Formats: sequence, structure tokens, C-alpha cells
Amino acid sequence: MPRQVFFYDQPERFVAGTVGQPGARAFYLQASARGRITSVLLEKNQVAALAERIEEVLDEALRRSGGDAAIPATAPKDLLDTAPLDLPLEQEFRVGTMALAWDSVDACLVVEAQALVEDDEEEGEEAVFRDDDDGPDMLRVRLTGAMARVFAKRALDLVAAGRKPCPFCNLPLDPEGHLCPRANGYRR
Repeated sequence: MPRQVFFYDQPERFVAGTVGQPGARAFYLQASARGRITSVLLEKNQVAALAERIEEVLDEALRRSGGDAAIPATAPKDLLDTAPLDLPLEQEFRVGTMALAWDSVDACLVVEAQALVEDDEEEGEEAVFRDDDDGPDMLRVRLTGAMARVFAKRALDLVAAGRKPCPFCNLPLDPEGHLCPRANGYRR
């Protein structure tokens, strides 16, 4: 079956969102433009890794440009998107592998999420990108620096929202431990 590529160049919206209650949430990436919506399912740790890596790629692109790239240092508040996922929520595929790249010619971030390959999942092998017509389905999104920062902020906030807050500083507790800045190094 031919590969299906869901391509969005500067979509109207690209967000991470959830369905369900903390502890039993399903995480999605969703892109939309001109009445078309694409939603893909992924794991919480994939959302966190994607958001953190986006921040790193943007910071590096900004550093390499000497501060000239059109990338804000933080997410512009006027662009923050806190709306729920668009409906209907129809999952196109479950994400296996993701990739990021900064396109310095067009000054945009390219995000690719490729469908999990059944054979790779069963055999415990790492999924790999196949750049042919018969490869797994893929969501490819091109974002401005500002839109990428906004996506990363929302995604990190979303992941943190499922964690209990520290009683001292109100920051989300990290499963690996939390070094509280207000309680003299109290580790919880």
C-alpha cells in the first residue's frame, strides 16, 4: 500500500493535546489548515522528547545565526494556543519515529512523525525512516520559529499538567525526583 504523507506548510494550528484524565490520558499531535485536520497518537514521553528537542534545535539555530534568525527566545504570549484538540478526533496512525530539522533557507522547523511499523514493534527493533512510496505513513509539518516555540511550550505544559505539584514551590514533581528551590535543596 502506498505511503500517505500528511503535509502541512505553515499550518493554521499545530498542537499536542490529550484525551482522558491524568494517569489514563492519550496524547496526540494535531495539525490543521483550511478545514483539514490530521491527528496522530503518540506516547507521553514522545511528546516531552519532541518539545525538549524542538527547544534545543531552535536555540542552536538562533545561536548559529548570531541572533539574526526569526526565532523568538520564548513563546510569544499572543500566539499561545490553549484550545482543546479539534474535532472530529480521528487517529491516522500511532507514531513510531520522529525527526526534526531547521531549514535555514526557508527559516522554518521541519517536524516529521512516522507511523510505527508493526514488524519493528514486534521484533523490538528501532523504526527507521524509509524515503520511498511504500514506507509507513508520515505527518510532516513546517513551522515558523514562533509557532515552533508555542508548540514546545504547550507540549511541555501538557506533560507537566499530569504531575502533582510540590507543596513548597508548586512546580510539577518529576518522577525521577524534584530538587525544590524553596526548601533548601529538599529532594522529594
